[in-house]
Amino acid sequence: MEKLIITACLTGAEVTREQQPNLPLTPDEIAEAAYECYLAGCSMVHVHARDKDGNPTQDYEVYKQIKEKIEAKCNIIFQPSTGGATWHTPQQRMQPIELSPEMATLSMGTCNFADDVFMNTEENIKIFANRMNELGVKPELECFEKGMIDTALRFAKKGIINTPMHFDFVLGVPGAMGGELRDLLYMVESIPAGSTWTVAGVGRYQLPLNMAAIMLGGHVRTGFEDNIYYSKGVLAKSNAQLVERLARLSREFGREVATPDEARVILGLKK
Repeated sequence: MEKLIITACLTGAEVTREQQPNLPLTPDEIAEAAYECYLAGCSMVHVHARDKDGNPTQDYEVYKQIKEKIEAKCNIIFQPSTGGATWHTPQQRMQPIELSPEMATLSMGTCNFADDVFMNTEENIKIFANRMNELGVKPELECFEKGMIDTALRFAKKGIINTPMHFDFVLGVPGAMGGELRDLLYMVESIPAGSTWTVAGVGRYQLPLNMAAIMLGGHVRTGFEDNIYYSKGVLAKSNAQLVERLARLSREFGREVATPDEARVILGLKK
């Protein structure tokens, strides 16, 4: 079984300091959180930026600051979000791609997102994917339900998305697919041979799905974007605390954790 890639989703677009007092918001705080996660065994950070007031932003300059500050601390893989917040326009959401990161997220369809709608038309998916191809950015295909895998397969058949593909199954979002083990197995069994995959379980689904992924040979995402608790009712002290637990448990299962450079090889990234 290949080594485990741990991705830390540090901030997200929804979580507030009122909910999680240790949430990193500024470029300096996000970079420091990324470094702490790197030391704990993380090989990639999934980044949402915030503006000076703590609100979600897709601004190129803010992402540029974060990217440079992280790179000054360690060689962890920087993966910006192109999802942003549900109210960002497609043009705003695309801005971080212009930094030519090694990888960026690409959401593969529209779904309800609690009281909002996360809109991703096929035309916009195509525009995002084509720009990533032009800049040599590998997409992490965010799939909130099985129909989004089907869309990814159709796009790959047309040559819009390159293979082998890397999927991120985001499970447990209110309004999309649930986060039971059967849901994860259905998604895993629906992707082509040779693909790699990560699971992001939301809230109470985070740890059980992460553990299942370790045993199934997939990869894991943890962090405050998906879950602010370490255990029921107990807030996590940091993103790194969540990373450290997965690294420790994976090693106890006999599966070593990938360094950033090892993760680059597994994912086929160009550095």
